[in-house]
Amino acid sequence: MKSCTNHFKSFGFIFAVLSLLALGITGCASGGSSNTGTSYISAVDEGEIVVSLTDAAGDFAGYTVDVLSLNLTKANGAEVTTLPVSTRIDFAQYTEMTEFLTAATIPSGTYVAATMTLDFQNADIWVENSSGDNVQVTDIVDEDGNPITTLEVTVQLEDRNRLTIAPGIPSHLMIDFDLQASNQVDFTDPTAPVLTVDPFLVADVNRIPPHKIHRIRGLLNDVNLSEGTFSVILRPFYCALADSHRLFGIRSVMTDDDTVFHIDGGAYEGHDGLVALEGLDYLTPVVALGSLKFNPLRFEAWEVYAGTSVPGAGLDVVSGWVIERAGDTLTVKGASLIRAGSTIVFNDEVTVQVAESTVVTRQVSSAAYSKDDISIGQHITAFGTLTGLGPENLELDATDGMVRMMMTTVRGSVVSVDEEDPDTQLTVDLQSIGKFRVGNFDFTGTGETPGDDADPANYEVFTGTMDLSEVTTDTPVKLKGFAEPFGMAPPDFSAFTLIDVTDLKAFIRINWFPPTYLPFTDLSDDGLAANLEGTGRLHYLVRGSVVTDLLDLSAAPVIAPDGDGQGLYILKYNGVTEIHTTFENYVLRLEELPEEGYAARKLSARGDFDDSEIVLTADVIEIHLSMIP
Repeated sequence: MKSCTNHFKSFGFIFAVLSLLALGITGCASGGSSNTGTSYISAVDEGEIVVSLTDAAGDFAGYTVDVLSLNLTKANGAEVTTLPVSTRIDFAQYTEMTEFLTAATIPSGTYVAATMTLDFQNADIWVENSSGDNVQVTDIVDEDGNPITTLEVTVQLEDRNRLTIAPGIPSHLMIDFDLQASNQVDFTDPTAPVLTVDPFLVADVNRIPPHKIHRIRGLLNDVNLSEGTFSVILRPFYCALADSHRLFGIRSVMTDDDTVFHIDGGAYEGHDGLVALEGLDYLTPVVALGSLKFNPLRFEAWEVYAGTSVPGAGLDVVSGWVIERAGDTLTVKGASLIRAGSTIVFNDEVTVQVAESTVVTRQVSSAAYSKDDISIGQHITAFGTLTGLGPENLELDATDGMVRMMMTTVRGSVVSVDEEDPDTQLTVDLQSIGKFRVGNFDFTGTGETPGDDADPANYEVFTGTMDLSEVTTDTPVKLKGFAEPFGMAPPDFSAFTLIDVTDLKAFIRINWFPPTYLPFTDLSDDGLAANLEGTGRLHYLVRGSVVTDLLDLSAAPVIAPDGDGQGLYILKYNGVTEIHTTFENYVLRLEELPEEGYAARKLSARGDFDDSEIVLTADVIEIHLSMIP
C-alpha cells in the first residue's frame, strides 16, 4: 500500500468492531448468568485466536443491535461458542475502531465457518436521508418483507481462508460485516423508512489491515514500572465501569517513551505517565489505544486515558463531529451521549458550549490548546454537564469541562498537488468527513476572511514532509489529521497520514431496478463484464470508504477471478444460498439461472481493483436473483 505518515506514530489496526480472544467469550449480558457451563481441555490441545468484526463505512449514523452469539465450526462439524451472552453493539460507531472483548483459548483444529446471530428486536438504527438528516428506522424486514426478530448469518472459511488453530501459534480472523452491502433502505415514505436486511459477510485469516486502531477499555488492575506495562480488567464497549467482575479476562498493555497519557485531565508522556497511572486506585477506569502485534502476541499503546479522562467515568460526555460553529456554540452531529454508568446513543445533533475556561487537548499530544482550535469537521469528545435533556434540545455545558480533539478522517479525490507550496501541498475534492457526507458541514467562519472559508470542492491540506510523488490528480485518498484552528484557514486541514486508497481492498456494489436477465455484457471463465444499463441507486466502487461512481469510468468494470480461479462465489435466490469455490462452476450456474426464470437484482464483490484495466480481481462475489413472474 502507498501511504504517507508525517510526525505521527503509525496506526496499527482498527478495521473492526470487536476483538475476541476466543473460547468462553462473553459480552455485556442482557440478563442471566455469564457462563452456560464449564469445559476442561488439555493445554496441549489449545490455541489462541483473535477474532475481529468490522463494518465498512456507510450512510448509517447508528446501527445498534444485540449480538447473541458468535460460533466457530470445525471441519468435523463440532462448534465452539465464543459469545454465549448477548452484547449490544452500535456497528456504525466502530467503522474505525477494534474493541478487545476478552481473552481466552479455543481447541486446536481447522475451522471452516463462523456464524453470528443478530437480534433486531430492540434495534436502534438511524439512517441519513437525501437531505442529510438522520431518521430512525423502526420497520426492519428480510428480503421477503417479513419482520426480522433474530437473524443468523454464516460466513464460510474456505480454502486459503480456513482457520487453523495450533498450540503456541496465535491466529487472527477478521469478519467484515458491511452495513452498506447488507442493508437497503426504502424512503418511499420519507418519515418512515423501511430497512431490508440481507447480511453480506466476508472473512480473512491472519491479515492485519493497515492504519487501524485497537482499543482496550476497562479497569486498572496493576502497573509494572520496570517492564513499562500495566494490566486492565476488560470492560468492553460501554459495559458499566463500576462492575469489577473479571468475566472478560485481563489484558496486559505495553508502553514506551512515546506513549501519551491523559489522566484526570492532566497530560504526561512515557515513564512519567506510567508513574502517574501507578498512583491511581485499583479499578480506576482506563482506556488504551494502540496496535495489536504478533510473534509474540502483544498490545502496544500509543495513548492511554485514565480516571475522569475516560468517557463515562464521571462527567457527561458527547462525542461526534463539529458541523457548525457560532461563537462559542458548537453543533455536533452523529454524537454519542455517554453518562456515568450508562450510554444513550442518539444520532442526530447536540450543541456544546465552550469558553476560555474549557480545557482543550488533542489526541496524541501532551500540549495545551484553546477553544479557538476547534473548527468545522473536527471530531471531538466533550466532557461537561448535560443541561438540555429534550430530544430536540440536547445541550452539553463544557465551559468548566474539557474538549478532546480526536484524530479526524477526511476522504475525497485529489484536485492538485504542489509540494513546493509551504502551506498547502494538496487540494482535495471532499466526499466525506468522519461518517458523514461533506454537505452536512457549514464551513462559515473557518477562514481568516469570508473569502478564505474552507471550500469542500477545493479543500486545502497541509502535508508537511510527506512524499507526494505518487499522488496525482483524481487519486482517491483518505487523510487522517486535524482541522486547522477556527478562523485561521487556509490551509483547512493538517494531515498526519495520507492513504492512496487505490491499493486498498475494493468493493463493487451494483443493483438493477427492475431485476435484469442481462447483468453482464460478457460472461466467461475470464470474467464478468458488468452491464450498467438499468442500474438502481448502487453503481459504486468503494475503497477505504472513498466512493467512485462506476458510471463515471471510461468503461464498465470486469469482475475476474484470480489466477487459480479459487474463491468464494455465492448465489442467492428463492431462499436458496449456493456457494461455489471455483469460478468456472459459478459461471456455468449463472448461465443456467436466467433459463429458470431468475433475474439478477444485486451484486457485491470484493478484491483488488486495477484502475488502468478497470478490472476487479475478486476473491468474493455475491449475486442475488429474483424470480420474474
